Amino acid sequence: MQKFSRSLTITIILAVITGLAGPSLAGELQQQLVQESTIEQVMKRGTLRVGMSTFVPWAMKDKTGKLIGFEIDIARQLAVDMGTKLEFVPTKWAGIIPALLTGKFDVIIGGMSVRPDRNLKVNFTLPYDYAGQSIVANKKIAAGFKRLADFNRPNVTIAARLGSTAADAANKYMPAAQKKFFDDEAQVIQEVLNGRAHAAVASAPLPAFQAIKYPDQLFLPVTGTFTKEPIGFALRKGDFDTLNYFNNWIRVTEAKGWLAERKHYWFETKDWEDRLK
Repeated sequence: MQKFSRSLTITIILAVITGLAGPSLAGELQQQLVQESTIEQVMKRGTLRVGMSTFVPWAMKDKTGKLIGFEIDIARQLAVDMGTKLEFVPTKWAGIIPALLTGKFDVIIGGMSVRPDRNLKVNFTLPYDYAGQSIVANKKIAAGFKRLADFNRPNVTIAARLGSTAADAANKYMPAAQKKFFDDEAQVIQEVLNGRAHAAVASAPLPAFQAIKYPDQLFLPVTGTFTKEPIGFALRKGDFDTLNYFNNWIRVTEAKGWLAERKHYWFETKDWEDRLK
C-alpha cells in the first residue's frame, strides 16, 4: 500500500482538528483504506507481483529457464488460492526491500529472515518456515578446521551473499576473519572452489548440497546449522488487510500439511536436481 492520498490525509487532519471524526467519517476512512490496500489492488489488477531472488533450493531456474523451488511453489499456490495470475520480479537481494517500498512488486517471498532492522522498514507475516546458516569450506586451504572458531582468524577469508543473513552471521560469528560479499550465491561458492576464500556461509541446505556436489574440493567443517531464523513474507508497512490475509493463508496452508510437504521435497531430497541445468 502506498502512502495515504493527499486528500485522505487532509480529511483526517481536519477531522482531528474539528473533532468531527464520527461514525460516518470513520466508515468512509475505513472503506478508503480497504480500497488502497495491496490485496485489493492485486485483486483489481488480477496479478500478484512477487519480488524474489535466486537461492538454492528456494528459487532456481530449470533446464528450460523456468523458475522452480520452495518459494516459487509457495508463490504459485498463493496466487492460485487468490484466483490471480502471478508475476515474478527477480531482484538483487541487496536492493529487494527498497524495490518493495517503491512499489515494484506487492510482496517479497524469497526466504527472507525476520529481523528487527528489516522490520523497521517492512511488515512481516507469521513465519511459514525456519532457516539456519551453515558453512562449507575448501578442503585444501581449510584442512583441519573443525569449529567456527577455526575460521575466526585474520588470515581466513569468508564469502557470503551481500545483504543476507549469511553475511550477518559471518560478521557475528567470525568477526576477525576477512569477508568477501557477492550479489549471487554462485559467485560465493565459486570463490571457495577457486581457493580465494576458505569457506562460504549460506542458508542450509546449500552448503551441504555443494559439499555433495564437489566432494573432492569441499567439506562441511560444522554439522548442521549454527543459527535459527524465522522466515516470513515482507510487505509494505501500514497494510493490515493484506497482512491479515497472508497470515491466515499461512495458517491454513500449514494446517493442511502442504508447507511441510513442499519443505521436505526441496530441502530433504534431491529429487529435483535433474530438473536443473
